[in-house]
Order: sequence, then structure tokens, then C-alpha cells
Amino acid sequence: MSSDVFQALAEPRRREVLALLADEERTAGDIAARFDVTRQAISQHLRILLAAGLIRERRDGARRWYQARPEGLEEVRAYLEAMWPDALSRLKAAAEREHASGRRRGAAD
Repeated sequence: MSSDVFQALAEPRRREVLALLADEERTAGDIAARFDVTRQAISQHLRILLAAGLIRERRDGARRWYQARPEGLEEVRAYLEAMWPDALSRLKAAAEREHASGRRRGAAD
């Protein structure tokens, strides 16, 4: 699995940018105006998100428009889903053991 996606998501500001782009396409200037950092810093975040495949860029003349790519998170989703079934089955087994031991104690009282 590529670590680019996880590295891109590790930075809180990039997660904020990605969330901002989840609902609508925005220009780099619009994105930068929403943060208290330089446009250059936002441009760097956008380049990293692009390289990780988490956003797409559309050029319209001199403007660049950015939007989240939900399919870019498929790798993360697959990774987490592969981990959860085992964790959930262990949690279920522990809850069932706890429930069974509680019933035995209740029957003895």
C-alpha cells in the first residue's frame, strides 16, 4: 500500500483542505483565503494532496480548480476495513463473555 495517502492525511491542515473540497470545487485562492497561512503554503498542501490522489485539479484559463476525489480514499478505506472485522469480532466475543458471566452471577444471587 502506498504511504503517500497516509502521509498526506497525517498533516491536520491538509485534512482541513480535503474536507473543504469534499462538497464543492474551489480555486486555490478561495482555499487560501480560508486559512491563516500563505498562498504558497496552501499550494504546497494542494500539490501533496494531488500527488497522493486525494484531489483533482481542473484548469480553466489561468485559474486552477480543486475538488476531492472520494475514490482517492479507497486505499485507506480498504486498509481500515481489513482491520475492523477482526477487531469487531474480538469486541463481540468479549461482550458475549461479559454478558454470559453476568447472567451466571445473577442466577446465583
